[in-house]
Amino acid sequence: MIERSSLDINFNAGSVLFSTVVILVAISLSFVSWRRSDYRASVLRLEILRLTIIGIVIFLLQQPEWRSQFRPESKPRIAVYYDESPSMATLDMLPEGDVSREAISRSRAIRKLVSPTTWESLSSRFDIVIEGMSGVRKTEMTEQNPADFEEESDPGNGLTNLAAPLERVSLDQKGLAGVVLISDGDWNEGESPVDAAAKLRGQRIPVFTVTAGLNKKLPDLELVNADVPTIGAEGKPVRIPFSIDSSLPRESIVSVRLLLDGQEALKKEVRIAPMGRTNESIQWVPDAVGDFVISVEVPIQKQEKISSNNLISLPISIRKEQLKVLVIESLPRWEYRYLRNALSRDPGVEVSCLLFHPGLDKVGGGSQDYLKVFPEELEDLSQYDVVFLGDVGLDDSQLTESQCDLIRGLVEFQASGLIFMPGFQGRQFSLLSTKLGDLYPVLLDDQQPEGWGSRLPGHFELSERGRSSLLTKLADTTDDNFSVWEGLPGFQWYAPVIRSKAGAEVLAVHRDATNESGRLPLLVTRAFGAGKVLFMGTDGAWRWRKGVEDKYHYRFWGQVVRWMAYQRNMAKGETIRLFYTPDQPQVRQTLNLNAHVMDSIGEPLQDGEVTAMITSPKGMIDTVRLAGENDQWGVYRGQFETEEPGQHRVLISCSETKETLEASFFVQGSLQESIGKPARPEVLQEISRVSRGRNVQPDEVNLLMDAILELPEPEPTTRRIQLWAHPAMAGLLLFLLACFWISRKAAGLV
Repeated sequence: MIERSSLDINFNAGSVLFSTVVILVAISLSFVSWRRSDYRASVLRLEILRLTIIGIVIFLLQQPEWRSQFRPESKPRIAVYYDESPSMATLDMLPEGDVSREAISRSRAIRKLVSPTTWESLSSRFDIVIEGMSGVRKTEMTEQNPADFEEESDPGNGLTNLAAPLERVSLDQKGLAGVVLISDGDWNEGESPVDAAAKLRGQRIPVFTVTAGLNKKLPDLELVNADVPTIGAEGKPVRIPFSIDSSLPRESIVSVRLLLDGQEALKKEVRIAPMGRTNESIQWVPDAVGDFVISVEVPIQKQEKISSNNLISLPISIRKEQLKVLVIESLPRWEYRYLRNALSRDPGVEVSCLLFHPGLDKVGGGSQDYLKVFPEELEDLSQYDVVFLGDVGLDDSQLTESQCDLIRGLVEFQASGLIFMPGFQGRQFSLLSTKLGDLYPVLLDDQQPEGWGSRLPGHFELSERGRSSLLTKLADTTDDNFSVWEGLPGFQWYAPVIRSKAGAEVLAVHRDATNESGRLPLLVTRAFGAGKVLFMGTDGAWRWRKGVEDKYHYRFWGQVVRWMAYQRNMAKGETIRLFYTPDQPQVRQTLNLNAHVMDSIGEPLQDGEVTAMITSPKGMIDTVRLAGENDQWGVYRGQFETEEPGQHRVLISCSETKETLEASFFVQGSLQESIGKPARPEVLQEISRVSRGRNVQPDEVNLLMDAILELPEPEPTTRRIQLWAHPAMAGLLLFLLACFWISRKAAGLV
């Protein structure tokens, strides 16, 4: 609706004087020209046209503009956005400030502000639009029948983007008078909300913020994580480490419970430090095969205000263990003898030995677990989960280059484990020139191939990584484990190690021997392809039996074998084997799927069509095509992006063999925003300050309404037409000049 129109001319003293002089001169010259023509009528008309053109030019030189003001027909708009994230369920709000009443959630405290009836007092001046930050609009909510905000809200992936609604309204500010932002200020996604508020300030749109929540952590015990392995073995201990965060002011002792399918299986007394994190673990020995749900539960304390973060449940699959291990050695040294005995007496391990005996016509043997020749066929070699390479090398009577290639492929494509155990013969140096050289996690000194011996025994010292590793855990607690390693019998020989390679993890070093790179690494691991590699830099682990028999020696090698074979045995069928990394994926993490597929006659499948159909907990189905990685080993790989937590079912199928394999994996939830964290009022206060709005508390509704009512009336929209630069005026001048030129010709003037 047009309210007023006017013509604005940019007059000043200089332009008026100049225009007057020009017009007077033009009139004088036109009169002289008319008089010289004996006052002819045609010349008079011509001069009048000339003066008209000059007058229009003089008028346009004053930069005239036609201005029209429009008043909007609709009322200005107030956009109200409220936070729907998980942190809004935190119970730290007192109803109406009454300390005698029980605290309520932040979302319940702001429920009144997301009701349309609250804003009725502004309806005469403004249109109120109420939306969640995700963009979902509240259609109806009354005081008589208030919608339960906590039930309706959808936290999505647990992320809060405070800048998103501000950026949306900045792009569509037509009729927008102000923005109300209701939140606890805890944001973890998107651009800075203060920058978005600065844009609104440039558009003269204030942001009024409402702070929900206290800026201090509530008294609480929070079970932060529980690391439950995906699979376990019947009769073998399963160690479950967990962490508890405490915001209680005093130390507390609690009985942490381990639940198996909802029934209590174990209890452990844990001393929890005040105002900090406590790391502990609980050990469980499964006595049955099957799929179970393990829960770690921290009892709720009287001082706690949050009871929803004291339990974590994760699935585990317990299987009948039967790992296959191949030990390859040249001479029956003491390390080999005791290692063979340790593995042979382990009920979950089936061991095969290949003892070359260089210089003799026949390889070692005499019992069923000895092999006569190296397993050259892929079908025979691929059955081994772990391979030990002792003091053997590249020789006619030992390993060949093709056999080294097969061992490398077994690790790289079949996810098997490889353990290097060099000896004082120095035969391992010949392997460095083969494809196995890339698998070594350390650099060796070729000037000292026989290694180093000493009359005084050397000792291991655990690294920082080694103190928390499953491989080096010889006692149940960290302090006891450290003491065990300190007291282990020493070794008389160690390998000529220079340093570890990039990407390797050093678990233990020589306590005394050093070089320019630091202490010499003796126990080192690394990942290679789909498998794992371990380097044991001494041949004295058998001495650990002194005084304790098999207590530490058997436990160490048993843990090593199971750790290296863990991934390989995730899921396997008759002709398909599936393993994936990481074995405990998080939400929004890439899962690498690896399938080893055999054809109907037991040969690796070549150029096959292998697909993985993944069903999420909500029933959504994704199909991933696995591409062939290596025809020699029948390896197919693909990737899957995890989007939601919970149990996922996998169906691997091969169109050529018509075989399928069913498996599952569990995606752990990783909400970046959780219940119980303190609010961040400083963020909302800065948003209001930058945009020239106001920050209030949920119970200060009247102050918020008064601040909105003080907003000025929206300024009318002004439309300007610059006549001096308008194309129509240029066309008019051209037309008049054309008429003037034609009139001169008609009057007989040159």
